[in-house]
Amino acid sequence: MKALLPLLIALLIWPVDARTAAAQAQPGMLSDEGGLSMPAILSMWERARVIDEMLEDRLRTVVPALMRREGFDMWIIAAREYNEDPVIETMLPSTWLAARRRTVLVLFDNGDTVEGLAVARYAVGSLFKAAWDPEEQPDQWQALADLIADKDPSRIGINVSETFALGDGLTHSEYEGLMAALSPELHDRVDSAARLAIGWLETRTDAEMSVYPQIVRIARTIIREGFSDRVITPGVTTTDDVVWWYRQRIRDLGLITWFHPSVSVQRAETGGRDGDFSDRPDAAIIQRGDLLHVDFGIKYLRLNTDTQQHAYVLRPGETDAPEGLRAALAVGNRLQDILTGQFVTGRSGNQILAGALEQARAEGIRPSIYTHPIGFHGHAAGPTIGLWDQQGGVPGRGDYPLFPMTAHSIELNATVAIPEWGNQDIRIMLEEDALFDGNDVWYIDPRQERMYLIR
Repeated sequence: MKALLPLLIALLIWPVDARTAAAQAQPGMLSDEGGLSMPAILSMWERARVIDEMLEDRLRTVVPALMRREGFDMWIIAAREYNEDPVIETMLPSTWLAARRRTVLVLFDNGDTVEGLAVARYAVGSLFKAAWDPEEQPDQWQALADLIADKDPSRIGINVSETFALGDGLTHSEYEGLMAALSPELHDRVDSAARLAIGWLETRTDAEMSVYPQIVRIARTIIREGFSDRVITPGVTTTDDVVWWYRQRIRDLGLITWFHPSVSVQRAETGGRDGDFSDRPDAAIIQRGDLLHVDFGIKYLRLNTDTQQHAYVLRPGETDAPEGLRAALAVGNRLQDILTGQFVTGRSGNQILAGALEQARAEGIRPSIYTHPIGFHGHAAGPTIGLWDQQGGVPGRGDYPLFPMTAHSIELNATVAIPEWGNQDIRIMLEEDALFDGNDVWYIDPRQERMYLIR
């Protein structure tokens, strides 16, 4: 893939496509011998320019293809200020932090191009032209109804869904206002645009994938900084100390997170403990010999990351993690390969889950898979591939099919017995962001294959 937008090349460090970025990032860059190099982070003004360029590209390319795939010639997205439809939030220009009063966006496929119209007091960005004069028609819903009658669409999509929260953004009162204004003969043309909404949210463009590797690299660099002796002093530092260091570091870099990070400990225990040490009063104090786990994500340029990785705190005289822990990480990596090997266009999340679990168990792995899409949202639009408490499949969201050019957080764990810890079970809990391009799954930034070491 090649970046579409010259502006990105001018503004961003590493202006290469994600495949090249992955190929150039050697495994040693993720080793314990040093940290990752922090990519450049754009100013707010530069971010706005990139966001608007990528949005314009999406509206011109993604929307027409999806509307035709799903059979709609009109798509209506309506929301009121601070009660945004999840879709409208991703269509607003960078300087609009929320909808204004009531904002109604109309996308109409005239057979040649898709027109963008705003039944609102203002034009919305450069691609949604103002289509309402309140002086001429004070009733906003009637103005929308007149526009619809004039365009005479054969099928009108609205964002309502029992299955997908991200496709259910039209509130009850907005729905009532729309339907009351429409003439009765148009009612039968209105249908759920849930799949269209999900398609818009889940589809990643070439332009987005030219910057996504840098976003994931920033997140992983912050993780590596926290999992180091610059932050952790064994016997002194607590897991909460590291969590709040992460929160502060994110803010210091001018970034935001979409969830509160977590840091947890697994350690060798007597008495056959199962690896859950939350009831120990001193469990939060990080000690030598601990296996650490982090769950961490950031939001930047409207795209989210979600990463889980491990670090080991060396004991005196150790130069690496015990062989059992290193072998356990390899089992986790193998489970990742099994799962991504099941990714086939058109296959449902539930089918992918069932195939991966069957193969993993046949190989002697004790798996748990709970993978989700990633993109404009953390737990994003697209097929759900298991939940931690629903390993038999997820009705509805798990029945949605896999499409090309979609990003996913490959989230799972493998339970492994550690010989050096008296065959005590531990869980290797991994999560890495990846893109499915229709043929292959590849990690947006190279996955963790070696544990970070805290000396």
